[in-house]
Order: sequence, then C-alpha cells, then structure tokens
Amino acid sequence: MSHDDADRSVNPAPTPEDEVARICAELIRIDSSNYGDGSGPGERKAAEYVMNELAEVGLEGTLLESEPGRATVVVRLEGKDSSRPGLAVHGHLDVVPANAADWQVDPFAAEERDGCIWGRGAVDMKDMDAMILANIRHFARCGTKPARDTTFVFFADEEAGGTFGSHWLVDHHPHWFEGVTEAISEVGGFSVTVPTAQGDQRAYLLQTAEKGIAWLRLHAHGRAGHGSVPNDENAIVRLAAAIGRIAAHEWPREYIASVRELLDSLGTMSGISSAGDDLEPLLAALGGAQGFVRGTLRDTANVTMLESGYKHNVIPQSATAAVDCRFLPGHEDVLMDTIRELAGEHVEVEVVHRDVALEAPFSGDLVEAMKQSLLREDPTAAVLPYCLSGGTDNKALGRLGINGYGFAPLRLPADLDFAPMFHGIDERVPVDSLRFGARVLRDFLRTC
Repeated sequence: MSHDDADRSVNPAPTPEDEVARICAELIRIDSSNYGDGSGPGERKAAEYVMNELAEVGLEGTLLESEPGRATVVVRLEGKDSSRPGLAVHGHLDVVPANAADWQVDPFAAEERDGCIWGRGAVDMKDMDAMILANIRHFARCGTKPARDTTFVFFADEEAGGTFGSHWLVDHHPHWFEGVTEAISEVGGFSVTVPTAQGDQRAYLLQTAEKGIAWLRLHAHGRAGHGSVPNDENAIVRLAAAIGRIAAHEWPREYIASVRELLDSLGTMSGISSAGDDLEPLLAALGGAQGFVRGTLRDTANVTMLESGYKHNVIPQSATAAVDCRFLPGHEDVLMDTIRELAGEHVEVEVVHRDVALEAPFSGDLVEAMKQSLLREDPTAAVLPYCLSGGTDNKALGRLGINGYGFAPLRLPADLDFAPMFHGIDERVPVDSLRFGARVLRDFLRTC
C-alpha cells in the first residue's frame, strides 16, 4: 500500500497534489511585487493568505513584520524523531515586478493555459510555496508527522536581499531555528533533458552551492559646466570609462567542486568531453539551464542601472551606476579589489548589499533523501549537483551554521525553456510538474 493509499484509508482528505495548483494560482493572484525601494505592496496579503490556509487545518502560524507590510510567516511541526537535528523548509512570498505590457497574459491573473499556470512567481517561487503549504496542510489533516522537527518559513524580501525577511528573522528571532542544521529552498530539484547516445535522459539539478552577492554603486565625480564648453573632467565620461573597463574585464575561469562534478557527470551521460576550455557542446546539452551554469564558471559583474544629469545643456558633476557582482566561494576579496582597480581614481565604489557565497556537500543523509524521493517518482533519472549563479535565503540561514540546499522538485517537459523564466516574461509552471513536486516533497519530508 502506498503512502497515499494509507492516508486516504484513514482520512479521505485532499493530498498535497490535489491542492497544490489551487494554492499556487491563488498566491500568484496576490501582487507581492518587491521593487527594492520599499514602494511595493509588501508581502502582508500573501502572508495573511498563508495564515488562513494554516488556520483552516487547525494550525497556528506566527506572522512577523520587520516593518509595516513586510511580513514573514513561520510554523513548526513536530517530527517523528525529535532527537534528530531539525530541518528548515522555506520559500519567499515576494516576487520581482512584472510589466504587463510585455506579457501574453495578465501576470497576476494566474491564467491556466496549455497545461501551465501563468503569472509572476509561477517559478520564483510561489510554485514551491504552494508545494510547501499543501504538504503542511496534509500533515495537519492526517495527523501525521514529518521525519524530524521541521520549521517552515515563508519569508519576505528575498528579491531585495532579505534585509526585511530572512536576515531580519535571523537577527531578531533566531530561536525559530534552534536545533536546525539543514535547510531546503528554491532553485534546485528541477529537471533538464540531456541528449545521450541511448536517447534523451532526464537529470535533476540539485543545488548545493550558490555564488556570493555584491551589489555596488559606482559614483563618478567631475566638474560641472556648460554643455557648450569643453570639459576634461566630465563625470559621465569618467563613469563610462569605468563601465567599459569592468565590462571588458575577463574574469578567470575556475571550477568549484559542484560545477566540476556537474560537468563531468554531463560529459559521461552525453558522451561529450568536459575536458579543455571549449564547454559549448556540453553546456548546450543543458538547454535553457545553461545560463545558470555559465554564470558559475567565473565571477561576474554586470551594470544594471545608470543615473546622471538633469538638463541637456548642463554637464553634471556626478554620475552613478549600479553593478551586480556575483562571486564564487572564496573570491569575495579578489573581486572587490578588482572592481576598485577597474573603476579608477575618479570613481568611488559603494557597497549597497553584500552577502556570502555558499557551498554544501553533495553527500550525506539529507542529500540521499532528496535523491531517493526524486528517483521513487522518476526511477531512470539522474540527480546531479550544481551551483546557482544567483542567491537565496539560505545565505541568511548560513549565518546560523545551517547548510542550505536548493530543492524545489519539478519534472519538466523537455521543450519548456524553464530557467530563463526566472525574472523573465511569460513565467509559467506546468500543473503536472506542480503535482509531481508536491508528491516528491511529501515523500522527502516523511523520509529525510
């Protein structure tokens, strides 16, 4: 008898896969856009939705606000074996903004089309929020327990670095994580379809590492003046030169352990050599996910915003640019020194937000539990480690000594260009993938 059959024989309540699509759609319809400057709607309405879903099954969640409207929800379930170290399972309730004019559908309507739920947050990360919430409700309804004490968190502010979410909770309410040694969250556990000599094979990318973050602002200083007069101290020109040097810089390539193992495993599966510097054929085997992997081969620095001037015929005395830098584990100081050198003497480098790189082992009981939960649903698949080029709330939990992994399981169609939908337009998640993920997560929580 399967776990599902056992649960239904005792209690005919809905299983997580029965509810996950509904919850995902309802969360998407709550606009929780995070503009990064405090001007968005905040997460309060989404947090209240989570609280209501918990209360409906008799659970009392805790809603915590770092500032008015910036809301995080926490609920803890006792495990079958409370003598074991605890687990944290977390998602975030905020999403990046969406320009409706760019989309085929209303990004906050959660329209179902072509077997997918469309909308901002469908993959980042209200899909995983829904899997988590559906499983919590299932445990409560059936009176069953996860394998060990588990703290479930729905964070605010992940899309702006977690200042009002994960980092605030760690700073002000660390007791929620007492006894917790490991955590799972977003951007891992999804499938890619790899071409092999024997035919296509699915591989699930389990996130074991993530790059560090350095959000910087360049401030160029110069001499103000009339637009008709030559000026060799033009702040905009100085800023442009600094940007040009940063953009042209060739960051050295380095393979950290998770990247090396991923490339070697892909080479073995596909029959494409991972040796040498030409990785294009191997990366192409990853399809849309190759962008994430490309970003982990070296440190990166991308200019994302520019600001200067106030009139066409006035040379301004200052100009600024925002730069998003991501560094591999152990590279933070070298990256900062390099950026300051490239910026030059007339450009000041301000650190707006900085957070650590993470690296956890692709081994141990938790990793094995994740692998087995995936393989019980998809027995012929492979499970491979990878490093995320972005960042997650696991960075904040890492300050408490908690090893974090990316495990939001989704079995995806081979033709769905999934990874580029993170922060992209026409974001969508297949309903069948949601149901798959809800089943895998349930199995994992019972066995981890």
